[in-house]
Parts: sequence; structure tokens; C-alpha cells
Amino acid sequence: MNHEHIVVETRDRVGLITLNRPKALNALNDKLMDELGVALLGFDADDGIGAIVITGSDKAFAAGADIGAMSSWSYMDVFKSDYITRNWETIKRIRKPVIAAVGGFALGGGCELAMMCDIIIAADSAKFGQPEIKLGIIPGAGGSQRLPRAVGKAKAMDLVLSARMMDAAEAERAGLVSRVVPAATLLDEALKTAATIASFSLPAVMMAKEAINRAYELPLAEGVLFERRLFHSLFATVDQKEGMSAFVDKRSPRFEHR
Repeated sequence: MNHEHIVVETRDRVGLITLNRPKALNALNDKLMDELGVALLGFDADDGIGAIVITGSDKAFAAGADIGAMSSWSYMDVFKSDYITRNWETIKRIRKPVIAAVGGFALGGGCELAMMCDIIIAADSAKFGQPEIKLGIIPGAGGSQRLPRAVGKAKAMDLVLSARMMDAAEAERAGLVSRVVPAATLLDEALKTAATIASFSLPAVMMAKEAINRAYELPLAEGVLFERRLFHSLFATVDQKEGMSAFVDKRSPRFEHR
């Protein structure tokens, strides 16, 4: 399928999506988010894909939502079109791991998109922020909810209310990103991580993702019980038998992803 605002590639068992609106610093408009959703759902349904990487350009992962497109909208425009909910949240339905490879600016909606991913790998050039307050609005794609869960209330308040940007080193210290790598090796590192994940048993990987995400929604006792049930269920898979047999036999496992 041809896309206008993204580039979609396959690297062995890894799906790669590159945001591609360079003149707009990858500002996230409706068309781009529609295309991103279609690509994500396609990779999620593909048995040959075990992990997904989303990246942008050296200058910007995504510098925010498309303010030019939004500036004339009214309350009824955004309410009746179900703006953001309609297409931005498609990523929440993806069961395979999604890695954000962030270089340059990840601001506003760009930071929110990164936070919707499961892992954020940042270039040392990356800058994160939620500067919506400068426009007379607040974050609308989860920034006020996911950011404090990642970095705590104090820093989230600082970033959202002051509109300041946070560099990659501070983002790593705060817990927003998983790791920081040189800008020149960002995509290679993200693809390498994705390939490692994709080499493991897909049912186990998907259940691990689900269990960790539930940790943010459930009390501890219920979360542990949820994990336990998933753990027990994996003993019904072919891959559990292969993984444990390979460990005992001191050989590499050959997972069948079932």
C-alpha cells in the first residue's frame, strides 16, 4: 500500500514505520495518523512480524500535532469528529511490542505518541516536552496522564505548566526513556532491540507486554494474580516446551511462536 505521510518497511521479523512529513517536522495530522494506524494493524496481524519500530527524522520524531490544521476548529468540530480518539489510539490496540526510536524533537503529540509505545530509545539529540499551554490548551492525547506515570507528578507539572523541553539525558534520568544512544546509531540500536524481541516466543512476548501494561491499571494483588494466570497459560504453548528443553540441552531454542 502506498502512503503519503509514512514509509513502511519490513526488516526480517521487524516492522519499521518512518513518519515522513519532513517539511512539517512530522507534525501529526489526521491523514498521517490514519496511515500509521493502518500500518500498525497490518504488522500486528502479520505472523511474520514480532516487533515494530516507529521513527522519524534526525530533526524530529514528531514536533507535535498539526496546529495549522487545528487552529480554526470549534468545540463541535473536535467533539463530533472524535478527534484523537478516532485514530490516535489505534496504537493501544497493538498487541506486539512497539518501539519508538526518537531523534530530535518529540513535542506535544509527538511526545504523547512516543509514550504510547512500549519502549522509547532516544538519540542524544532528542528533546521531549508538552508545550500545549503556550497555545491556550492542554495535552489531549494522554500527556497529562502518561507523563506523570512515567516521570512522577513533580516533573510532569514542571514540563506541562512551564512548557520547557527536557533533553535526552534528563528524560533517561526521569524514567521517560529506556536508554540514550548516539544519534548516528539510533535506528540501528532500535532495530537491533526489536530483532532481539522478535526472536523470542511471540505468545510470551505479547503476554509480557499485556502483564506490564496491566500493572498501571490494577491493584498489586490483582495484578500479580493476572500475571500468574498468564504464566500458567504459557505452559500450554509449544514454545514453552521448546524453550525449557533447549535450556536443559544447552542449545539455542527454535521458537515456533505458538
